[in-house]
Amino acid sequence: MTADRPHETPSPTGEIGRVADPVASIDDPRAITILTTEHWSLLSARSLAYNEAFTRGGMFLTFLSMSFVALALFSSAMGFSDDFLTVTAVVLAFDFVIGLTTYARITGANLDDMRAVHGMARIRHGYTQIAPVVTPYFTAAIHDDPAGIGLTYGDQSTTMPGVFFYGLTTSGGMIGLILAMVGGVLTAVLALLAGIGGAAVAIGIGGALVVFGGLVWFTVGSVPREQRKLPALFPTPSSETEESTQRP
Repeated sequence: MTADRPHETPSPTGEIGRVADPVASIDDPRAITILTTEHWSLLSARSLAYNEAFTRGGMFLTFLSMSFVALALFSSAMGFSDDFLTVTAVVLAFDFVIGLTTYARITGANLDDMRAVHGMARIRHGYTQIAPVVTPYFTAAIHDDPAGIGLTYGDQSTTMPGVFFYGLTTSGGMIGLILAMVGGVLTAVLALLAGIGGAAVAIGIGGALVVFGGLVWFTVGSVPREQRKLPALFPTPSSETEESTQRP
């Protein structure tokens, strides 16, 4: 009998017993294969984040619409009595909870998208190191700091009030506005049930503002917190940052 021989790994050339040398330089052709694979993985993750955000937002709007249809049917049978207001409060409270979870998940999907953009910016920077000649042809981020990542989302303002109005145009901003209105109507209905009919409108407006303010606080706090978890290994050069701020 022959003694067992140690495991032999075939090399890329097909020779037995020689292990392939590890990648030691970004100029190694295998490095571009690894980077490309990771790039496609992040693209898939970003696509999944977008799809989930749109799907969850659509589900919430459909659920909210059906709730209003049900309330219309209840109102035709019950009239605008205290019993109808009680049913309305229960339905709106359920809508409000579903809206909160939807908004939180959309915000989470946006953060997942930001992490994917951050990773792809690093990979593009690797491409520019491997082939510097392609650098002028990239329109997306090649630097992984907030200023560089912002290029992927377009030339949007990063200061108030521009960033606030831009946030309202996003899918999360739209859901947040609708959720604030649902919270305001729920507050007004509760005021009517409590017998505060004269001030119900003002209380409802106040409730909507409180909900909207809470959503803004949650969003404004979560984005910088997530950015701090993503260290910038390849920050935007100061010369490029100054040039972008001087654009009209």
